[in-house]
Amino acid sequence: MLKSTEAMNANNSVQFNFDNSLARSLEGFFVPCQPEPSVAPKLIQFNHALAEELGLDPVALDSDAGLAIFAGNVAPEGAEPVALAYAGHQFGGFAPQLGDGRALLLGEVIDSQQRRRDIQLKGSGITPFSRGGDGKAGLGPVLREYLVAEAMHALGVPTTRALAAVTTGEEIYRQLPLPGAILTRVAASHIRVGTFQYGAARGDVEKVRALADYVMARHYPETANAENPYLAFFEAVANAQASLIARWMQIGFIHGVMNTDNMTISGETIDYGPCAFMERYAPGTVFSSIDRQGRYAYANQPSILSWNLTRLAETLIRFVDPEQDRAIALLTETIERVQPLYEKYWLAGMRSKLGLSTEDSQDFDLINDLLWVMEDGQADFTLVFRRLSQALRGDSAPVQELFEQSGAFDVWARRWRKRLKQEGVAEETVAQSMDRVNPIYIPRNHKVEEALDAAIDQEDLTPFTKLLAVVSQPFDEVAGNEAYAVPAPATDMPYRTFCGT
Repeated sequence: MLKSTEAMNANNSVQFNFDNSLARSLEGFFVPCQPEPSVAPKLIQFNHALAEELGLDPVALDSDAGLAIFAGNVAPEGAEPVALAYAGHQFGGFAPQLGDGRALLLGEVIDSQQRRRDIQLKGSGITPFSRGGDGKAGLGPVLREYLVAEAMHALGVPTTRALAAVTTGEEIYRQLPLPGAILTRVAASHIRVGTFQYGAARGDVEKVRALADYVMARHYPETANAENPYLAFFEAVANAQASLIARWMQIGFIHGVMNTDNMTISGETIDYGPCAFMERYAPGTVFSSIDRQGRYAYANQPSILSWNLTRLAETLIRFVDPEQDRAIALLTETIERVQPLYEKYWLAGMRSKLGLSTEDSQDFDLINDLLWVMEDGQADFTLVFRRLSQALRGDSAPVQELFEQSGAFDVWARRWRKRLKQEGVAEETVAQSMDRVNPIYIPRNHKVEEALDAAIDQEDLTPFTKLLAVVSQPFDEVAGNEAYAVPAPATDMPYRTFCGT
């Protein structure tokens, strides 16, 4: 690690005020580790607004001093870098030890809203969990995660955030040599379902209990006073996860690797590897090149939610009730409520996308019939919902032209308008409310690839910076940005994403 006087002075100019509760409380779930220095780092993206939200000085960080920290060359005062340990079911198969193979948690800060937040380097070199890998990250995956995480935040989806991206000045090798890069990631925490599985797989009951107590106190403090705290904790996690997956489904987001090690206890979206946004509505859509069986297809995400939560429940059995059968029965009852809970969140969100503020027993069918019409008509998921507000304003042509044949849509639209009349709200008011929840801009896959190709092949970050700005204001239609709101040109080649590890 860089130790020059100049570097240490720069380090002292940046104050994080770390308070590292995980390192104090969860021995056995991490290994102390240091990042590998970057040879010729360059700060290519810095999130000023997030720095302020974290209670940090953006001017001090957007400097050589900040670069030294984000590049892994200097540890800021108070940092205790650790690689986190976790296990996980990957595509259904259990791996008892995974862990941070290319990431280091620098520490925790208390942000401007008094929330505890992790600050982590991703791509900072080999750790004890690297399993033969180099622990590095390429520029493409770093920029993809930065872009999509910030887009998800702008869309109102709970997510990890991106504070900074740097290039390291070295090449890493995957199929081809790539520019090395490091992402500085921010999260409510990096504790996963797989973290609980890691402790349970080792049979250390008290360490799993300590983990549960820590996470309860950090994320769900209200559960500590419940009649059955550990059951209440599980119910709270299930609620957060059900709400999260409903939000994914409402915007056409496909995570791609819903392994248990990629599902946070806090209910944040994490690990944007082979993720992508669906364009033409097709429930079976899969983008990830490694998901050959479609396990994590768009339509399967809700059922995987229950599957993953069941794996978490298995680690909590002995804490829920001393009588094992009774504990299993209680946890099973909660798991059986997950899909109805998810549907409640999904239905509420879909109602708002259609401009509905009241409930009707026929709404579920109305929404699903639209999805069927979209699938049959090969219509763009995002644009259909966005252009419905134009129909309310008197121009149905923009939404009709999204369908190969608009007849079925026209029949559905008459039902929708009849339902809207029950609301007793002016159509312009409804249209405005719809525009606040239906984005005009998402990270369109072809625009993402254009931006990444320019950054990697031409060292041109202009397309990336422009796309980031557009998707950071997803609901505000801007003249001149039309190219960011349209699907990719038709092609016979299916879009594929890659994990980037």
